[in-house]
Amino acid sequence: MNARSEPAGAEPDSTVRPPLLREFLLVAGLFLVYKLGRRIADGHTSDAFRDAHRVWHLERAVHLPSETDVQSALLHGDALVHLANTYYATVHFPATVAFLVWLYLRRPAHYVWARRVLALVTSAALVLTFTFPLAPPRMLTGTGLLDTARIYGPSVYGPPADDHLSNQFAAMPSLHFGWALMVAVGLIAATRSRWRWLWLLHPLVTLAVIVGTANHYWLDSIVAAALLVTALAVVHSPHRAPDTAPPRPLLLPQDTVLAGPAR
Repeated sequence: MNARSEPAGAEPDSTVRPPLLREFLLVAGLFLVYKLGRRIADGHTSDAFRDAHRVWHLERAVHLPSETDVQSALLHGDALVHLANTYYATVHFPATVAFLVWLYLRRPAHYVWARRVLALVTSAALVLTFTFPLAPPRMLTGTGLLDTARIYGPSVYGPPADDHLSNQFAAMPSLHFGWALMVAVGLIAATRSRWRWLWLLHPLVTLAVIVGTANHYWLDSIVAAALLVTALAVVHSPHRAPDTAPPRPLLLPQDTVLAGPAR
């Protein structure tokens, strides 16, 4: 999929590009605040498992597809499940960074819009981390789900008790899915190629991966999508500048006849 999708003659993005150093510090600062906030919210293990059982039973009550069906499809071959684990471990953050960098260089107005939307979604996710701790399905017994990353590798998580870099009891919402969906929405909005809708494959593959590897429930992705829709409704999207040249009047043949010869 090629991001060079602006047809010839399309109006360029004339928005002034924000200062690079300020944007770097801002984005890095927001990310560090989020990571620190997740660590501060850690320690609610009993609440996280209680909420996990509630989510699992709610999904069954509303007849959502079982996560075990997706995992069973991945487990048809070691190579496929290993690829899914690798995708989960390596694509999420680099893809989002590459998306922001491309927008910053090529579509400054869309960059500011996307950065604000991502900041709002991530901030809301941090609030949920404090108010609704949630153990991921790979930790929930009685579901038949496996921790595919631990068994087949690669894994980005160690034992929860020894993991001092991440809060593994913050599955709700799935920022893997929320960010991936924003990448697709942002690139579709910022480009004009007829192939741009293929960017939706990124969140769809991400959804299959996070559910199939038992890192997230369906509901984690549903909540992430709801947060993104809310943020998109709050943050105004950039628009192309209107044509400033006044429209030329349409001269009909009868107008020429009625006007008569020039004197």
